[in-house]
Amino acid sequence: MMKKELTEEEKRVIVYKGTERPFTGKYYDFKEKGTYLCKQCGAPLYYSEAKFDSGCGWPSFDEEISGAVKRVPDVDGRRTEIICAKCGGHLGHVFIGEGFTPKNTRHCVNSISMDFLPENGKDTETAIFAGGCFWGVEHLMRQQPGILSIEAGYIGGNTEHPTYKEVCSKTTGHAEAVRIMFDPSKVSYTTLAKLFFEIHDPTQTDGQGPDLGDQYRSEIFYTTDRQKEIAEELIRELKGKGYKVVTRVTSATDFWKAEDYHQDYYNKTGKEPYCHRYTPRF
Repeated sequence: MMKKELTEEEKRVIVYKGTERPFTGKYYDFKEKGTYLCKQCGAPLYYSEAKFDSGCGWPSFDEEISGAVKRVPDVDGRRTEIICAKCGGHLGHVFIGEGFTPKNTRHCVNSISMDFLPENGKDTETAIFAGGCFWGVEHLMRQQPGILSIEAGYIGGNTEHPTYKEVCSKTTGHAEAVRIMFDPSKVSYTTLAKLFFEIHDPTQTDGQGPDLGDQYRSEIFYTTDRQKEIAEELIRELKGKGYKVVTRVTSATDFWKAEDYHQDYYNKTGKEPYCHRYTPRF
């Protein structure tokens, strides 16, 4: 793991667990879309959609990227400190039960602990795939080199902050999906899209194996025009081979992260996917 050389002020906060003065950080009143990274090691920490204005004087987020942040008891014996899960750099503190957002969580983070990468910046790209139960898609995609983060969630529906129970009721229109942040210098979108078509059945309508319902549909949610072109090219190629592909190609809308127990499900449980397996198609 490479660590960036820090200035003395950055060391005071990140290494020695200091705090910057409120309302002075560069990301406090900052509204661009993108990803917040750890200043010390560059690991992705928060998506901009999780950021909100709590009025506290520091950047506030109501959820982290899955697995990116660790919570540890603060030395003051009262608060909970948050640190980068990759390098241990101090970020700030987390507070529960304040009611600012439906997630009822506030990560209070020092701006100086973070860098910012604009949406689809040159160093990363985001891909979103729906192909049945998100447990299996996440598990098999996670093994691909070049993936920086991956999380299960819901997309393509008509309500905000949907719960798993609501999605399973088949009334919200959401699909179970995975959102992947990847390094395009290490893995291409074409490679990920091909893998997507080879780990689920793109010919089954509204379901995968025994999982039936529109939340289990096959759909690619593109985040760039080039992704749309690649997805459509691959579908034409598969149809040319005789596959009756039903996969939809749709512009990405709001992605809602699923509940914590859905994240990295198979690694946490030690089980194996029951309706996803690798089948060469290209």
